[in-house]
Amino acid sequence: MTSFATASAKAEMNELRRLKTLLPPELQSWVIVEATTEVNPPIIRSEEIGRDEVEIQIDLGKWENLSLDQRNLMFWHEVARIQNDTIPKEGWEMAALAIGLGGAVGELWVQDGLLLILALALCGVSGFRLWQKNSGEKTIQAAIDADEKAIALANRFGYSVPNAYKSLGSALKSLIEQTPNRRARKNYETRLQALRKSASKAKSKMQADQKGTSETPMPEEEGEEAPRKQVPRSARNQAKRKKLQR
Repeated sequence: MTSFATASAKAEMNELRRLKTLLPPELQSWVIVEATTEVNPPIIRSEEIGRDEVEIQIDLGKWENLSLDQRNLMFWHEVARIQNDTIPKEGWEMAALAIGLGGAVGELWVQDGLLLILALALCGVSGFRLWQKNSGEKTIQAAIDADEKAIALANRFGYSVPNAYKSLGSALKSLIEQTPNRRARKNYETRLQALRKSASKAKSKMQADQKGTSETPMPEEEGEEAPRKQVPRSARNQAKRKKLQR
């Protein structure tokens, strides 16, 4: 049992080290890859843990159910979110909401109408800001944009464009099948639909480029003369006779 636990821990550490090598060089100094310790967390997510430091947290239990290529593309999706600066950030909104709620409860006790209105206004403003930051439409669009950039990252690390699309698409299918939460599953389905449309456009563009290349005429070699037009022999003989008659 001890040896199995040791081997499992070693495999997890090796996987985290491997993922670290998939980070672009410009991110390696300030992005950390760690196993999550939460209960029932998402399979992968990013969190800002300092002013200049971001942590990618992975649920290794769910992670091992994906193939190697699927893991790579899911990881690059998260890297793309970091590059696009769309990971959640803790701002003043949560603190303001907590202060507003506490103030509202206190003012209800002392029955100060003006301060109660101010506390409720603070709650309203901070709550609206939180809703804006976490609105479903904005979040899903950020995820779709990150999928597009993940394809480019995969291409940068040696994947062909078709294989990158195929790996990310199969990863999303696996997550749809494994996710019991209806809202999270819906997000994966929306991303998969957008990815299929993007893959279709990329395929059409590649085919058009290949067709254009094949139809381009080969340029003539430099210095090559055009073939001379052959003059019929009878026409040459007639020209000679006319010259002699003159």
